[in-house]
Amino acid sequence: MSFPKLVSFREHNNLFIRGFMILFLSCIAIRLNFCISSIIPSSLRTLPLEGHLNFDDVSHAARDFGNRYEHHPMAVLHPKSVSDIAATIKHIWQMGPRSHLTIAARGHGHSLQGQAQAHGGVVINMESIKTPEMQVYTGNHPYVDVSGGELWVNILHESLRYGLAPKSWTDYLHLTVGGTLSNAGISGQAFRHGPQISNVQQLEIVTGKGEVLNCSTEQNGELFHSVLGGLGQFGIITRARISLEPAPTMVKWIRVLYADFKAFAKDQELLISAEDAFDYIEGFVIINRTGLLNNWRSSFNPHDPVQASKFKSDGRTLFCLELAKYFDPDDNDEANQDVEKHLFHLNYIPSTLFLTEVTYVDFLDRVHVSEVKLRSKGLWDVPHPWLNLFIPRSQIHNFAEVVFGNILTETSNGPVLIYPVNTSKWDNRTSVVIPEEDIFYLVAFLTSAVPSSSGTDGLEHVLNQNKRILEYCEKTLTGVKQYLPHYTTQEEWRDHFGPKWELFLKRKSVFDPLAILAPGQRIFQKATAFS
Repeated sequence: MSFPKLVSFREHNNLFIRGFMILFLSCIAIRLNFCISSIIPSSLRTLPLEGHLNFDDVSHAARDFGNRYEHHPMAVLHPKSVSDIAATIKHIWQMGPRSHLTIAARGHGHSLQGQAQAHGGVVINMESIKTPEMQVYTGNHPYVDVSGGELWVNILHESLRYGLAPKSWTDYLHLTVGGTLSNAGISGQAFRHGPQISNVQQLEIVTGKGEVLNCSTEQNGELFHSVLGGLGQFGIITRARISLEPAPTMVKWIRVLYADFKAFAKDQELLISAEDAFDYIEGFVIINRTGLLNNWRSSFNPHDPVQASKFKSDGRTLFCLELAKYFDPDDNDEANQDVEKHLFHLNYIPSTLFLTEVTYVDFLDRVHVSEVKLRSKGLWDVPHPWLNLFIPRSQIHNFAEVVFGNILTETSNGPVLIYPVNTSKWDNRTSVVIPEEDIFYLVAFLTSAVPSSSGTDGLEHVLNQNKRILEYCEKTLTGVKQYLPHYTTQEEWRDHFGPKWELFLKRKSVFDPLAILAPGQRIFQKATAFS
């Protein structure tokens, strides 16, 4: 009678031993993987550089503006020259596929989902490069030569010394040139001038093989167009030549409200097709905001104070059209006439016309004012689960009806931008992916989340809301594309790029065949076949 018990005991013992061995071997594998990713190659420590590699203080390179992902690199390169970047990349390239090392370029750390991180690899601090200095060239076709790690706000101030400025901007200027050009760089000027990547004359690139190449539409054109909007996959932008134009000194800044989305979209599209109407055209969505116009009074003046005081925004879904007209003081009367003429044809709510005049610098750097306030309250370094979409014109009304009517319940956690741009101002030779229609809309949900909250301002709620928006777009709409895209599988990336995917693969195999660059985008894994 004891035999069955013995068998049961042996089976139990065998199962225990097998389970223990699996756990033991798993621990060894994890430990080996950790050790492999933690071993610092001696050749990397002795690499001759003008700058230096820091193997100790690397935690800052594991964080970004999104505040949701944290992947620690092995080292941070603080280059003093482009040759430092080239030497580091070439060294890792020459180590071949046996090395796990990857490289990510980090500008001002404004990535949202770890795109500028390199787990166990090397992060390059692009802001460390200070030479050669920025150079502005005047003449019939003015331009400025800048480092890839230069901030746009510094380019603004330097070019203004010559009465010039770049044509196309982002809403926030404390971003690096290399960062925005690797995506697109878009703001309210894009309807006329295109994104920032449409206003680049020349680039200096360090490829995934460590080669330093100058490129433009005429020289190394394939590399030039690959890198623009290329998400850092083909090379690191170390130098850029940016087109300039004569700069104004003042801006007439205007806001008006709409209760009807159709009227709002119709007027936006009218303005982006008009000649010399306004220099900047954006819009944003307002849902269930109390005392909206009273809040505007701190910066804007109501055209009709009495009627404005009677307007109620409580519980309503409204759409704000935001406009800017550039001018110089000597042309003030003419600018006023232009503004009045173009506003006359718009169908906004008359009592909601607000205007102000600010300097050109204050207008372009307006978001920085908000940043300073948020930092002072400890509300800047919080999770930013942003979602940016390009919506085809043919789909925008359905999108607005469902998203602004059902999914989104309030806009108190951050602005929701919405404005159209002309596809003709974008170069389809670049790597950026946009809808295939003459006009498409940028819709940007720029939400800040409270980490400890379980309410509508909490991270979980916002992420679920984003998921619902994306699922609606995927199931119901056609042609929608993510801007600043984030995917976790190559199949999703293949769908994102669509017909451009094969060209994207080809370019990757030429300029970064070992997939060393920008691993944080999660498009390719090092030393895997591109398929």
